[in-house]
Amino acid sequence: MIENSDNKKNFKDKLNNFYKGNKKKIIFLVLALTLVILSIIFLQYKNDQKNSLIAEKYVQAGIYLSSNNSNDAKLLYEEIILSKNKFYSILALNIIIEKKLLNDKEKIIKYFDLLEKSNLSKANKDLLILKKGLYLLKVSDTEEGYDLLKSLIEKNSNLKTIAEELLSK
Repeated sequence: MIENSDNKKNFKDKLNNFYKGNKKKIIFLVLALTLVILSIIFLQYKNDQKNSLIAEKYVQAGIYLSSNNSNDAKLLYEEIILSKNKFYSILALNIIIEKKLLNDKEKIIKYFDLLEKSNLSKANKDLLILKKGLYLLKVSDTEEGYDLLKSLIEKNSNLKTIAEELLSK
């Protein structure tokens, strides 16, 4: 029993000596960890806030589009594309193409390129390449469209069978 209490005192003394010797380092480490945690929480909050704002803009653009205010809808969709949001940017580009809100081929290709360079998953990038290929085929740039579809086949993409079907037509 006495030996057990001596071990506890030795441990407490060692811990106390360690704390006294490394007090500044321990305080710095705790402050640094606190700062990192707070920064992560803040960045997550800002990201969520940004996503909510983009979602609201997407809904507003849809409202403009349904009320035949296509110019305002187009501006909002372009703003969403430029935000490079992983979800809404691709949807906005799809709507611009489907509803023919923008007829400038070069600008649409620039939007495709911008989204391809953004931080998308492999599946979303492949889907974007497929859509770009289909768009190019639609606007009579068949050679470049076929090249994009062939690149999907060569990469052994999940969309390989779709690209093969399109090339066989």
